[in-house]
Amino acid sequence: MALKTGLVSLGCPKNLVDSEIMLGLLQASGFEITNREQDAEVLIVNTCSFIQDAKEEAIKTILELAQYKKEGRCRALLVTGCLAQRYPQEMMAEMPEVDAVLGTGSISEITGVIHRVLNGERVSLVGAPGYLHTAGLPKLQATPSYSAYLKIAEGCDNRCTYCIIPHLRGPYRSRETGDILAEAAAMASRGVKELNLVAQDTTRYGMDLYGKPYLTTLLRGLSRLEDVVWIRLLYTYPTLINEELIQYMAEEKRICRYLDIPLQHASASVLRRMNRRGSGEESARLIEEIRAAIPDITLRTSFIVGFPGETEEDFEELLGFIAGVQFDHVGIFTYSREEGTPGAELPDQVPEEVKLERKNRAMALQQKISREKNRRKLGQVLAVLVEGRNPKGYYHGRSEGDAPDVDGRVYFKSKASINPGEFVNVRVTSARTYDLIGELV
Repeated sequence: MALKTGLVSLGCPKNLVDSEIMLGLLQASGFEITNREQDAEVLIVNTCSFIQDAKEEAIKTILELAQYKKEGRCRALLVTGCLAQRYPQEMMAEMPEVDAVLGTGSISEITGVIHRVLNGERVSLVGAPGYLHTAGLPKLQATPSYSAYLKIAEGCDNRCTYCIIPHLRGPYRSRETGDILAEAAAMASRGVKELNLVAQDTTRYGMDLYGKPYLTTLLRGLSRLEDVVWIRLLYTYPTLINEELIQYMAEEKRICRYLDIPLQHASASVLRRMNRRGSGEESARLIEEIRAAIPDITLRTSFIVGFPGETEEDFEELLGFIAGVQFDHVGIFTYSREEGTPGAELPDQVPEEVKLERKNRAMALQQKISREKNRRKLGQVLAVLVEGRNPKGYYHGRSEGDAPDVDGRVYFKSKASINPGEFVNVRVTSARTYDLIGELV
């Protein structure tokens, strides 16, 4: 009888892709995948440890699942991903509930490790984070059938002083273009209509393999997949967005009029301490250039407040930048002091209460901007990718300007039944801070 295995994936979409690979390997080896944790004989937690909140969530999840070893059918509890890569000795010493830890470079060994655990061994398999998956690997898609994440590279070379990722994921490594296109074609043949491109830095794609930015070339190949309707770019580094990329986005209708550009701050002194290239002025000019070429583009960014040495003047500069640029979507995060990063050793650490107060002020400003931008959409007709229906009878989906899980939704009613994954046209009749309400056209 096949062993029932459950997996909980935490953190970012890039981590979710790793989870899909592990699930695919397990299924190909004869394991039965279950969503019912209480039924699982093997439980896996694929963890994040980017910031303190992520570490706390991971530990809480591990301890919650460990209860199934006492009350359920669980015979083995494994921890994979970034937390395992970062703290393997601590986890093995302080968490006896855990039977095995696998680092980010060892996910392809998941099947063998499970068998070792079931044979009575306690396993720690954490080495260099050098893993890079290929299209030939089995993969079990964990997202809805019509939308998928396509990881185009692994690791990071940017070395931002607040970030632990290079230590957990290794240097930047691009996948071969042909390999990515093969995986994308397989996704399209299974009914995927939206490809969301992810990496720690998507705009750096190809620099290590081809000696020059190769993202636009990759997009040209992906755009030839006729069954794919939307191709979305996430995690783009501002200084690597070039004229070729902007122009191709303006010309090719399959590329979403959407860019996720994590800027992190606008103050030159803060950006310098973060070891971020560029400046607030350069970012503003870039956004002007993008909007001039693609007037209907949706722009998302993220900022960190409370970085060491951030003064009230620095923060006010950030608020002025947000007010001036008028982003469509913004994520605001308080700085998390992470051991092993240069930022943790900087002087002038900002008190937690100041960080939170600044986050609240920035979010309040962005909420006003978001409400006003949504009001401007009243009367517009949007193409919407339908995702489901709520108990009140409203269908919900996303427009081209809304990425999965992080942005808003469009709600509407329909007398006719609509299946998830279908595209419909919706006229906007009401606007909220983040969501839109409309009527089917």
